[in-house]
Amino acid sequence: MVKKFGYRGKSIEDLKKMTFEEFIALVPAHQRRTMKRMSTNIKKFVERIRKAKAGKPVKTHVRNMVVLPEMVGMQFQVYNGKEWVMFTAAPEMLGHRLGEYSIPIKMVKHHGPGIGATRGSKAVELK
Repeated sequence: MVKKFGYRGKSIEDLKKMTFEEFIALVPAHQRRTMKRMSTNIKKFVERIRKAKAGKPVKTHVRNMVVLPEMVGMQFQVYNGKEWVMFTAAPEMLGHRLGEYSIPIKMVKHHGPGIGATRGSKAVELK
């Protein structure tokens, strides 16, 4: 049996029919406060996604934008400080921020001791 998606007991179709204020009541407190305050760049971004054409990704630097029901299925390119990370908004992303899917830091992979690692490693014989 296929599991149906639900966000706080609502289906995706019900969420898309909701007004902005009704959806705000469902999200966690931190996101709710952000969306109630709605800075000017977030308002402009919401207008831009409403005008966006289907199939073309929306490029943005607004990492603190909360994923809304009208964004589900759209493609986004979020800047992480070095490159544009592309992803498609899924129903499971509702209530999360766009920046969570565009990680700005890279994992550090340390290697064995060698030339230039530290002063103490210079005495270690290399294989």
